[in-house]
Amino acid sequence: MSEHVHITRRGAVCELRLNRPDKRNALTLEMYQALGEALQSAELDPQVRAVLFSGEGVCFTAGNDLNDFLAGPAFDDPGHPTVRFVHALPAFSKPLVCAVHGPTVGIGVTLLLHCDLVIAARRSTRLLLSFVSLGLVPEAASTLLLPRLLGQQRAAELLLLGEPLDAPTAHAWGLVNRVVDDAELMQEAREVADALAQQPPEALKRTKRLLRLDPEDQVRERMGVEVSEFAACLRGEEFAAAVRAFFEQHR
Repeated sequence: MSEHVHITRRGAVCELRLNRPDKRNALTLEMYQALGEALQSAELDPQVRAVLFSGEGVCFTAGNDLNDFLAGPAFDDPGHPTVRFVHALPAFSKPLVCAVHGPTVGIGVTLLLHCDLVIAARRSTRLLLSFVSLGLVPEAASTLLLPRLLGQQRAAELLLLGEPLDAPTAHAWGLVNRVVDDAELMQEAREVADALAQQPPEALKRTKRLLRLDPEDQVRERMGVEVSEFAACLRGEEFAAAVRAFFEQHR
């Protein structure tokens, strides 16, 4: 497990809270490993009825920790913790809830596409899909799920331009379910998770499966294509230049 992922139980809800606030909850491979293992445990535990993601500090997550990411295994390695966690999301049978706040980047946004209910903080939330500006392609089947959810043009605007999306707009576009005052975020998210956990569990799981039914397995197929393209981008000069610029800026 990781000290940077707090795993707690409140009744029938398992809370997974990113706890690396000094680094804006930037995700390390160890954190991905802990999140993946936590989802696996929650799946197998009949006492867990729902899972709630959240983040400590000023934002949900700033995306990947570049230093740690670059030092890790090849991205197209099947055992890569990031890839394993991403593949675990669509396979998870119980409801996933997310409380999102602050500048949330990359995987912090694509994760929302696999959550069943998303609560966003009104004032602070800024969702940013900055893959292209880093010389990369998106992941977590977002190139499939975003156009399905938002339409082709809005998805292109978010993925190609990488401009931030605030909470009210994300709500109007259907990316989040509810927008609340920042101070009320966790209370609202916990109430939603608790309400889900009180539903008949088998009917809940079956309904989620029907809502997300993917008969041609397009989500997993798209994830595989994205992983190949992402790995190719990691070896390219555009990504190398973006990394040099990032570390120069944060020196």
